Amino acid sequence: MADLGVFEAIHTARALRRFKPDPVPPEIITRVLEAAICAPSGGNVQDWYFVVVTDPEQRKRAGAAYAKASLSVRPFYENRPRPEHMTEAEERHLRSSGFYLHEHMADAPVLLLVCGRRRGPRPDITNLGANALARMAVATACASIYPAVQNVILACRALGLGTVLTTNHILCEQEVKDALGIPDDIDTYALMPIGYPVGKFGPVRRKPLAAVALHNRWGSAWPSA
Repeated sequence: MADLGVFEAIHTARALRRFKPDPVPPEIITRVLEAAICAPSGGNVQDWYFVVVTDPEQRKRAGAAYAKASLSVRPFYENRPRPEHMTEAEERHLRSSGFYLHEHMADAPVLLLVCGRRRGPRPDITNLGANALARMAVATACASIYPAVQNVILACRALGLGTVLTTNHILCEQEVKDALGIPDDIDTYALMPIGYPVGKFGPVRRKPLAAVALHNRWGSAWPSA
């Protein structure tokens, strides 16, 4: 499949959670991984790791931990208020799709666990206090990982693969780490099923730009076209 332009990929990379059983060639996954490591990295440390899981038994173990974690948060999704920008039908579809993945994560031919090495305590080099430093530490860790996740999403779309960012597994993270032999000083940030999708790609549907984009200060909307 020919690569897509970047804007077409951005506008059509829907979250897809149902996959055909067809295996994904290793060379295609390599292209996805090469895209991932082109992402920005805080301080250019590049202390990310990408665990590609294709073995059916290993996928089953990781999928079981994901299912256990997802079951614990299902009441939240069942009872949360419907977002105003979604219709009831759209909300039902979203729940159904998510609940399906809760039970079928292991069916994806590839699972990608995105990890990062845990950094040591940061020296108190400012007078901003412990809370500000702790907040900065979390933001820095995520900022060095999730751009790589987005590159995975866009590379998958360009190559005709479906995927979705999930984080429920973190509630049972140690079980996932034990299943895959991940060291104690490595944290996990995303568990991504990857495969040739059953559903269709985009276009993605989002709130109007005027509802979320601001100009110069809070409360002043960006003058979108």
